Amino acid sequence: MRPLEGVRVLDFSTLLPGPMCTLLLAEAGAEVIKVERPAGDEMRAYEPRLDEDSVNFVLLNRGKKSVTADLKSPDALARIKELIAESDVIVEQFRPGVMDRLGLGFDAARAINPRIVYCSITGYGQDGPASLVAAHDLNYQARTGMLSLAAGADGAPVVPATLTADLAAGAYPAVINILLALRQRDIDDQPRHLDISMSDNLFNLMYWGLGNGWAKQAWPRPGAELVTGASARYQVYRTADGAYLAAAPLEDKFWATFVELIELPELKHTDPMEDIRARVAERIAQHPIAYWRAKFDGHDVCVSEVVGLGEAVKDPHFQHRRLFDRVVAKDGSGARMTALPTLVDRAFQSHDAVVASPALGQHNVEILGRRNR
Repeated sequence: MRPLEGVRVLDFSTLLPGPMCTLLLAEAGAEVIKVERPAGDEMRAYEPRLDEDSVNFVLLNRGKKSVTADLKSPDALARIKELIAESDVIVEQFRPGVMDRLGLGFDAARAINPRIVYCSITGYGQDGPASLVAAHDLNYQARTGMLSLAAGADGAPVVPATLTADLAAGAYPAVINILLALRQRDIDDQPRHLDISMSDNLFNLMYWGLGNGWAKQAWPRPGAELVTGASARYQVYRTADGAYLAAAPLEDKFWATFVELIELPELKHTDPMEDIRARVAERIAQHPIAYWRAKFDGHDVCVSEVVGLGEAVKDPHFQHRRLFDRVVAKDGSGARMTALPTLVDRAFQSHDAVVASPALGQHNVEILGRRNR
């Protein structure tokens, strides 16, 4: 038995943070009912596609059930309210006030179900001057100061490769707080409204910068701090053949080994913030990646080759960890692709070799008791 079996989740979310949150809950055994508008989650239409739906949708919504409902229809709304009475968790990521106007806000939900855990995921939270501002991940990183710390050689911020706000500051805090709220409900039998603000949670990821700023008014600058590019001990270096090494020998013991291996032993006792980046870069640039791969092999130096994602998934270590063993399939299509690695303990997740994502409205009859949307 998986830890969340018997827990029912109504998922009104679309795109990324909410669906990733409910994917984790579904993996742990919860029954996740994805409530979609009649036209479906817009992510279904993204490219590239896996049969009739996008790969993005298939990866994020496997193991869930799909019902369609026009939430502005009194008949559909009445049926959704019946589902609320039978559910444990609601996840939504509309702008503040939208669910209230639909008659499905927290106050309405707890009147129907006084034990409901209601999770609202938004960019700026349920209140405040920016709560209704339209934004995406890049905007949240910009407004919280995170984007300013990732600068290129010309000093301009670089577009991040990961959707940090959606995932690290949205989906994962939502899961954590839902689990805490379910545990608290076991104790006091009370409902909870969880206000998950992606921008709020980004500050947690910059704890060191906040500490530096508050402790001595030394607010971090791009390219000027230990972990933002100012140190030779935390740097990306180009090799003779155009490959790159990520070198992070921060501690003295790693640094001492590193400078010995690159034949610059005179740098052993330099301060981490001493600007010797050019000297190290010049030495690394003298040899191709194969030379450095062999040179560092077997030594504790905190150096890694920068590889592409296609290479990374074939890495023997990650293959050994069986991260990508399971596959996703669309019902009856025969299409196959690897599922995302999600939960840490395999005992917490489905043991099915194939975990499919739902077709639009696939579970209308089972859950709503009728075929209409």
